[in-house]
Amino acid sequence: MQGYLEPTQTAVVDELIEMHGLRFHFRDWRSKQADAPNLVLLHGYTSHARSWDAFAEAMTDRYRVLALDQRGHGETDWAAADRYGIDDMADDLETFVGALGLRRFALLGLSMGGMVTMEYAGRRPKELAACVIVDIGPEIIQSGSSRIQASVQASDVFSSRDEAFAIARSINALPPEALHRRRSDDSLMRLEDGRWTYRYDRVLRSPLNLRRRDAATAWQSCANINVPTQLIRGELSDILAPEIAERMVQIIPDVRLAVVPRAGHGVPLDAPAGFLAAARQFLTG
Repeated sequence: MQGYLEPTQTAVVDELIEMHGLRFHFRDWRSKQADAPNLVLLHGYTSHARSWDAFAEAMTDRYRVLALDQRGHGETDWAAADRYGIDDMADDLETFVGALGLRRFALLGLSMGGMVTMEYAGRRPKELAACVIVDIGPEIIQSGSSRIQASVQASDVFSSRDEAFAIARSINALPPEALHRRRSDDSLMRLEDGRWTYRYDRVLRSPLNLRRRDAATAWQSCANINVPTQLIRGELSDILAPEIAERMVQIIPDVRLAVVPRAGHGVPLDAPAGFLAAARQFLTG
């Protein structure tokens, strides 16, 4: 695990692609291994592709890693207010896979990205070889959902990057500080008055505009998954309940569960070494 939080050394290219009338941004991490398979990473709600930088770097010894800014997030265009459905994002992923000609790739999604992973994998695409679902399920704990709603509806304009980070740190002190600071800085953009705000679409400051699949449909998507799957849960998660995780283990045909100690819902940020160990063991085993 040494070097996991150090500055990256592997070649990474920022690319743009037009899909469904929107300009999407993604990061393409070239593998250290010739003819390496592809690993696609999907970030969570309000996040961005750069949140995967340290993890992507660590996986380049075995994979070419592609981290996509999903619609309305990061450096990707904002969509119409009624086009932020999980099915819309799964359609984006389907188009992305086709445009890049990916074959037998692995897919890893956190939170919102995990919802997209469940929906996409449940369609049984022939290109998918394996998937990792991180701290999300067809049903979520209401208290955790309320916490996220309160967080995104709080003040989102800051006088400086330092102020934004201080607030983020006061909300969650679990992540390694250097990684947390990079994540906070990469999440911000300037306003015309010189202050800072988050990059994701303002429409999504109301979480109700992120249209999840209903629970019954999401459970059916899980049952339809036909590739080896890993479910990763944060030990302290207030989003994925242990009983929902266990039910997923019973419903997804070929699945294994890993619980990362001392991590909340944001597992890769809260406990990066533990997350890397769990995901790496599955993806390279």
